[in-house]
Amino acid sequence: MIALHLTSVKDFMAHLLLSETFDNFLFIEGEIVTFNTFTMDGFMQKSFFSEEENIPEYSSWKNLKNFGFSLIKGKKTPLSFKFIFSLSPENIARLIEQNHLDFRADQVQGLYLNIRYDGSSLQCITGTSLKTFSMDKSLEQTWDAFVQKFFAQKSIPWETV
Repeated sequence: MIALHLTSVKDFMAHLLLSETFDNFLFIEGEIVTFNTFTMDGFMQKSFFSEEENIPEYSSWKNLKNFGFSLIKGKKTPLSFKFIFSLSPENIARLIEQNHLDFRADQVQGLYLNIRYDGSSLQCITGTSLKTFSMDKSLEQTWDAFVQKFFAQKSIPWETV
């Protein structure tokens, strides 16, 4: 787990709300505080869909981004917000394979990005959750390095806390 201070709120928000940067991440949950507190849950309600449809457990950010944008846009900045994203199961498997880690994708509950804005500063805290106990920290370290590399590739400025 690492904490990154995102040094340009404006740049990050453009990536979050106006570009495709986070579209493939799963949206776990979020909260936006403006004139009210708005809570969003990314859990897919499978009973809404037909049984023939293959529905993932969580919605992608791409499918919810416009709702988040509609709550945040305006003349006033939010008082605060927090979002929890996860790497998709397919991308978790790819990360494990590409880095030759001694894990199976089905052992991983999630690789998370916790984005928090407190009204003035913005930070991202990484998280790793396994379904089984392990003393091996290689997946956590790989995920932390991946996030830093991802932000650098997307020109999202940050510094370690």
